[in-house]
Amino acid sequence: MPPNPAARRVQAVYYTLTLGNTLAASFIWGINTLFLLDAGLSNLEAFAANAFFSLGMFIFEIPTGVVADTLGRRASYLLGTVTLAATTVLYWLLWVWESPFWAWAVVSMLLGLGFTFFSGAVDAWLVDALHATEYRGSLETVFGRAMIVGSVAMLAGSVLGGIVAQLTDLGVPFLIRGGVLVLMFIVAALLMRDQGFTPERGAGPISATKTVFKASVRYGLGNPPVRWLMLATPFTTGVGFYVFYALQPYLLELWGDEGAYSIAGLAAAILSGAGIVGGILAPYVRRLFRKRTSAILLATLSSVVVLIALAFTTNFWVALLLLAAWGIASSIDDPVHRAYLNDMIPSKQRATVLSFDSLLGSAGGAVFQPILGRSADIWGYPGSMLVSGVVQVLAVPFLFLSRRQGDPADVATEVASQPQTDDAPTAPPTT
Repeated sequence: MPPNPAARRVQAVYYTLTLGNTLAASFIWGINTLFLLDAGLSNLEAFAANAFFSLGMFIFEIPTGVVADTLGRRASYLLGTVTLAATTVLYWLLWVWESPFWAWAVVSMLLGLGFTFFSGAVDAWLVDALHATEYRGSLETVFGRAMIVGSVAMLAGSVLGGIVAQLTDLGVPFLIRGGVLVLMFIVAALLMRDQGFTPERGAGPISATKTVFKASVRYGLGNPPVRWLMLATPFTTGVGFYVFYALQPYLLELWGDEGAYSIAGLAAAILSGAGIVGGILAPYVRRLFRKRTSAILLATLSSVVVLIALAFTTNFWVALLLLAAWGIASSIDDPVHRAYLNDMIPSKQRATVLSFDSLLGSAGGAVFQPILGRSADIWGYPGSMLVSGVVQVLAVPFLFLSRRQGDPADVATEVASQPQTDDAPTAPPTT
């Protein structure tokens, strides 16, 4: 097809936002668990703090999704950068002040609030803008490239974060993250514009919230293939949160030096490289199967196998190979999962439904992280990896149920015409 400059510009802005967001976040990903343990928290308290972060996302997902659908996706993104920058600095202050656990719990929830302004809003902005600019490629390709961009940023941020922590202290990466978020506020204010979507600003805030929320429930949990796909999210996301952060101290344990912070950063760096590979492979893996759910199921079951294998290894280098395999499987799943979900959601409710999916993932994180953290206290990190594999396999029946619905999005290979709502105009057919 001939080049589409407008669609390319939309993708360029999306990749820029992905790069900046991931770079900011990843400065602390490699050392976050070590940061919490250094503050005097136990394994249970450290993962409970992470669980309060997930709880914050759970509580605020729908309200911030409604913000994106009523005030605009750009407004939601800008609010997110400000909130996340401020709460990141607060997190650093808790470490400086050696604060009690309750303070970590409160600020962790506020960090969750910052992230909820992003979740749903950025993907919704992208998909609506691609429709508006008549992009006719596959969503897997765009999300796969975003995975590559994000993984490169994660590689740079996690390695630099580990090195900076090694050369200075565990708090400096948090300050760097806050500075990058301020920069991203400026970038988004200059480049991001809502396209293909008009915020519902006519009604009052309460009325608009009720309207959007009801429609979102209808086209989310009320739509069987979307419902079953979203009900798999708590298990996969909850396990993903735990494993990502538990691998930091687990690798240090296998390495034999609990002060080697750069080794902890290596875990995030390997996952970054795996994300690059997975982002490249995702469109090709999708083409191997007629249905998107086949690729999602393959990635999910592969992750389960790797987690069980991690439970039985005592070799540092074997653990690194298994970590890479887990990262590749997860990175192949992500673009296909997001493309499948976006193709089933109407534009007007897209941000809120995507936020609801993220909400369920946050619920999984809030429930499973303390449980898995406690299992690490009792049986060690290998035992917690085995429990993680058992939890993730519970997602498989829900994926099969989504597959059985036979939604056209399961076999789509390019950006589809907009799913319709009762109050939406009919979109032209895709050719």
